[in-house]
Amino acid sequence: MLKLFDSLAKKKRVFKPLQAGRVTMYNCGPTVYDYVHIGNLRSFLLADLVRRFLDHRGFEVRQVMNITDVGHMLADADVGEDKLEVSAAKAGKTPAEVARFFTEAFFRDIDRLGVRRAAMYPRASEHVPEMIAMIGRLLEKGCAYKVQETDGGASIYFDVSTFPEYGRLSGNVIEGLNPGARVDVRSEKKHPADFALWIHNPKHLMQWETPWGKGYPGWHIECSAMSTKYLGDTIDIHTGGEDNKFPHHECEIAQAECATGQKFVRYWLHGTHLLVDGEKMSKSKGNFYTLDDLTAKGYEPRHVRYLLLSSHYRAPLNFTLAGLDAAKSALARLDNFADLLRDYAPKKNGRSDRVGMTAMKGLNQALDDDLNVAEALAAAFEHVHAINERLASGELTAREKAGAEAFMKALGDVFGFVFGRAADEADVPASVRELMEKRETARREKRFVESDRVRDEIKALGWMVEDTPEGCRVKRL
Repeated sequence: MLKLFDSLAKKKRVFKPLQAGRVTMYNCGPTVYDYVHIGNLRSFLLADLVRRFLDHRGFEVRQVMNITDVGHMLADADVGEDKLEVSAAKAGKTPAEVARFFTEAFFRDIDRLGVRRAAMYPRASEHVPEMIAMIGRLLEKGCAYKVQETDGGASIYFDVSTFPEYGRLSGNVIEGLNPGARVDVRSEKKHPADFALWIHNPKHLMQWETPWGKGYPGWHIECSAMSTKYLGDTIDIHTGGEDNKFPHHECEIAQAECATGQKFVRYWLHGTHLLVDGEKMSKSKGNFYTLDDLTAKGYEPRHVRYLLLSSHYRAPLNFTLAGLDAAKSALARLDNFADLLRDYAPKKNGRSDRVGMTAMKGLNQALDDDLNVAEALAAAFEHVHAINERLASGELTAREKAGAEAFMKALGDVFGFVFGRAADEADVPASVRELMEKRETARREKRFVESDRVRDEIKALGWMVEDTPEGCRVKRL
């Protein structure tokens, strides 16, 4: 029985989706003004683990992750420098060009990490009409108010006093909020905690027409508008980093529930902050890592994935290069085991597979307990040890081999790995298969420089191309 720790209820709860057998899940995605870092990646991998385990458990999952390409303020406030605009000015490009570039970089990173693609990745810039409509409903219900400017435009603010439960998720009760702490103090607000739904700022590069004049959306309205459009008024699971609890998720709840009159999210899952070498990640400290930074040091994306998934999502993770070396060793052990298992020829069939059944039960029970990955991996390595002893003695039966292979397939499916150095065609990611086809086309057309370039791109994704008499094949590096 799956139990998840609901951040709103502040306890583990038995997971029961709104509709039996089907799960809707929304994940806070990247703000595409820069490359995502390993702290972001940990949050995205939490979403992937949840999705994969639900798939494994037989649920039909509809997963949506947003792309924030409109931008939002540096301090989560209503005034200040816009992240996209700052990045665009630095690069000498438009915000849209910067957003497109870093969106592609984001997809390249999650593909290399083996993240299972969501059903859709709606872009905020393409859903402004939905945001405007939701803001209109909030104005009609008296949950938002307009602040008119002298030039005829207006900013719209959510009135937190109209939602008594504001602060329940984060514990930031309205009366206890310090003006200026994580929310901007502006004299036009009724209360310092009121947050912007729509911002009137003629100097901003990104502008849309509305019934109340030109402007652009506040950060929080984006997720509420997109999630309700694609998943309905009530979502089963919403994930994000713990830094999103306040103000972002708190504001999402308030505006969504006031607009729809329905409970917004049934289960909130928040991943804990990541430390690097025991300290908060910072470019100034030299401990700020992107996936490219780590692959440049000789690590594979799968090593990064393993380390980021190896501790419980609600426990702090201290990311170190020594930890990556340990992840590399752990994966090498699992790869070697998978290869030995594949090459072993059983001498007898056998009647049962108690070892495999025990391992599968241990995996499921551990992950049913709020995704206890440490216990799940412990069950996996106990299984590897037990089967290795049977392999060494030559006593492993055909039934046990089949059970061990089924277990390794399940472990790989849930954690996002293909174990062993030889991968079947079905195990090769779609992004790699597309590049293989692109390379083959270049070779047929004798565009060998392009062919070599694509080969290098495939290598960057963690795969090696082999040209054989039977055709082109790939295997893991």
